[in-house]
Amino acid sequence: MKKLLFIGDVVGKNGCDFLSERIYDIKKKHEIDITVVNGENSAQGNGITKFSADMLLRLGADIITTGNHCFKRRDSMDIYNRDNILRPLNFPDGCPGKGIGYIDCGYYKVAVINLMGTVYMEALDNPYGAMDRILETVNTPNILVDFHAEATAEKKAMGYYLAGKVTAVIGTHTHVQTADETILNEHTGYLTDAGMTGPEESVLGVAVRPAVDKQRFKYPVRFTEAQTPCFINGAVISFDEKSGKCTKIERIIDR
Repeated sequence: MKKLLFIGDVVGKNGCDFLSERIYDIKKKHEIDITVVNGENSAQGNGITKFSADMLLRLGADIITTGNHCFKRRDSMDIYNRDNILRPLNFPDGCPGKGIGYIDCGYYKVAVINLMGTVYMEALDNPYGAMDRILETVNTPNILVDFHAEATAEKKAMGYYLAGKVTAVIGTHTHVQTADETILNEHTGYLTDAGMTGPEESVLGVAVRPAVDKQRFKYPVRFTEAQTPCFINGAVISFDEKSGKCTKIERIIDR
């Protein structure tokens, strides 16, 4: 039995710094074998840069997934030349990077697929068709899907669609951890959203006052990262590396 740690969207410098303080204890406590981190907001001011990506990799991320902010920093597009930094699978052909990466663990390997939803999001390729095509090429039963999507209904539907086909489907993007972890079809671990890693007293990582003013008054404001105590959200997925079957999924909140 192996254990995979998935860390929800890391937000800004504070999120990266707090993760650096706690990640080793978390991995030791849960006896983690593999670590996947969503880093699409890890740069100061959101997006991901070479600096923030390198920091997450130094902290032990085997693969970094992203989402709708993957190309926010145009000066960091070359990070997607790396095999361990992904962008959503269903971006158009010709975009830098790829949506699947592999973690070679010797006698077994794990495929990580980064996928993005289309409800209330960019009009990308149909995520269902993209998954059907990529699964035909995957030669391991151990498959983690980071489904970066806004609508909970889209995430739930994708979870059921992939039940029995992949090891786990973990949602990201909303920065709010859901309490619906389950195992679908006695095979696929599922969580609608893993949550975020960053300032807990915030609006999705943003300082409260400007976020409230933006919604209340509808005038332009400059968002800044909240300077409040942080927490780490994520999930631990236990799986049988021979069959790819998830045997347990556990949410984590570390303060």
